[in-house]
Amino acid sequence: MLEEYIKHRLQEKNILLMTHIVMGYPCFEDSFKIVESMVTAGVDLMELQIPFSEPIADGPVILAANQKALENGATVHRCLQFAQKVAAAFDIPFVFMSYFNIAYKFGIPGFVDTMATIGVKGAIVPDLPPEEGRTFLTEMERRALAPILIFSPSTSVERLQYLAGFARGFVYCVARKGVTGMDTDFSRQLDEYLTRCRSATALPLALGFGVKSAEDIDFLAGKAEIAVIGTATIRLVEDQGVEAVYDYISNLR
Repeated sequence: MLEEYIKHRLQEKNILLMTHIVMGYPCFEDSFKIVESMVTAGVDLMELQIPFSEPIADGPVILAANQKALENGATVHRCLQFAQKVAAAFDIPFVFMSYFNIAYKFGIPGFVDTMATIGVKGAIVPDLPPEEGRTFLTEMERRALAPILIFSPSTSVERLQYLAGFARGFVYCVARKGVTGMDTDFSRQLDEYLTRCRSATALPLALGFGVKSAEDIDFLAGKAEIAVIGTATIRLVEDQGVEAVYDYISNLR
């Protein structure tokens, strides 16, 4: 199970690193090279985003990557094939990140069954609250997959505890309000927020939105179990190409 993998990995490291790619960006061949570079550089787990036309939780960098992937012919079917390929090729857990319309249009039971068959371990669906996701959550439980719920700084303690009751694997804590790609203030306020998150769940905590440097990750060590790098690597690929990914990830440790 995903939670057991994380806890085992934490016996060797004080904080894990999760990265994020948009499948099909810049193209599927380059996406595979990016995954390979990240795994070789020491990434512990990875989000595979299925491109969507209206990625409401994402900022302009990831939005543009979604649009480019779709323009270049990325489809749900091709993304599932790609996910199966990388899950078989690399010995780390992969989780999907996308929006509920993808699973809904595919058919929720079939989508979850496909996830289990191809080796994906969980899913982050930022626009699906538990109140509207009972079928998805039930199907994920049936296939022993991890629905990864999201905490935010504006969420009440009562709501955090409610969400934690449906979460498996780990909880994704967004560092601030807004979308991905904006700057985050790594300060005492963030420390206090993570303490609130910790009080609501015994699951590992992943923190994303604005993590981009070794200093950010050092700040999070001991406060969260997983640091999430998303926009920074996509921006790097856009500016410097796929070849820059390995050195960037390696230098985050």
